[in-house]
Amino acid sequence: MEKYFRTFEVVEVQKTFYKPLAVETARKWREKAPEDFEFTVKAWQVITHPPSSPTYRKANLRIEDAGFFKPIKQVFEAWEVTREIARALKAKFILFQTPRSFRESEESFRNMREFFSSVEREFVFGWEPRGWSDDAVKKVCESLNLVHVVDPFKNQPLFGELRYFRIHENHSESEVFSLLGKADYVMFNNPFMLQDALKLKSRRDEVEGKNPESAQRL
Repeated sequence: MEKYFRTFEVVEVQKTFYKPLAVETARKWREKAPEDFEFTVKAWQVITHPPSSPTYRKANLRIEDAGFFKPIKQVFEAWEVTREIARALKAKFILFQTPRSFRESEESFRNMREFFSSVEREFVFGWEPRGWSDDAVKKVCESLNLVHVVDPFKNQPLFGELRYFRIHENHSESEVFSLLGKADYVMFNNPFMLQDALKLKSRRDEVEGKNPESAQRL
C-alpha cells in the first residue's frame, strides 16, 4: 500500500463492490494515504446487481431481492454502507456499474430516477452502463446528473464535465499513450493494468514537466 501511494495518486476501490470493508478499515487507509491521494469508490453490488449475479457467489452474499436500483430497503441500506465508506475515505467520486441484464426500459429509468432523487448528492456520481443505446444513456445521465463512465476504446462519454475512463482490455503502447490529456481519471481494469498505468504515468510526467497546465489522475 505504501509503495502504491508513492507511485500513483488515485485508486478505485473494488472491494466496496463485492463485500464492503469495515468503516474503521477505510479510516485507517485514509490516515495512511498522503493528504492529496484520492480514493474513488465502486458502489456495492446490492444496489446495482441482482442476486443471480455470479459476483454474489464470489462474495458469498445471500440476499433474496436486490439490485437494479430497486426502491426497496436492501438497496437503500446498501447505499448507506457505500456512503459511509466513501465518507471515511474522503472520496469525491462514486461509480455505479450496471450489468448487461439491467436492460434499457422505462422501469429501469424509473428505478434510477427514484434512487438518485432519494440519496444525498455529496459526491460526484458516475454510471457505467452496458447494452444501452446512446440516446438512452444521454437522457439518463442528463436528467439525473450522472457522469457517463466509459472505456474510450469502445465508447465516447455522452455527458458530464468530468471524464472518467475505465480500460477493460489490453492495448498497445501507442493506444495507451493516446489517452494522455483526454480524461480527468484513467483507471485500468485488465490483466496488464499495472504495466499500462506505469507507462501512461511515465509519459504523463514527462509531458507535465514540459507543460505544467496538464493534469490527469492515474
